[in-house]
Amino acid sequence: MNNYTITLSFDDEAQKWLAQNDEIPIILEDFSLDKLINRVKLAVPEMLEINNLTKTDIYLAFKMEHQAVMV
Repeated sequence: MNNYTITLSFDDEAQKWLAQNDEIPIILEDFSLDKLINRVKLAVPEMLEINNLTKTDIYLAFKMEHQAVMV
């Protein structure tokens, strides 16, 4: 099985969610977290194929990153 962890974070300035994985490589953004996760699920197999990586038995784990700014 091929395990990939997709990091999710929210860009306060752009007011968008970001999804990123350097291993695949992929970076996507959307205003909706649900839509973003669906886009990732569709894009990952295509990106794996483009980068000549195995695209069978794919397992995606989504990791939420929280960033706090102290002022």
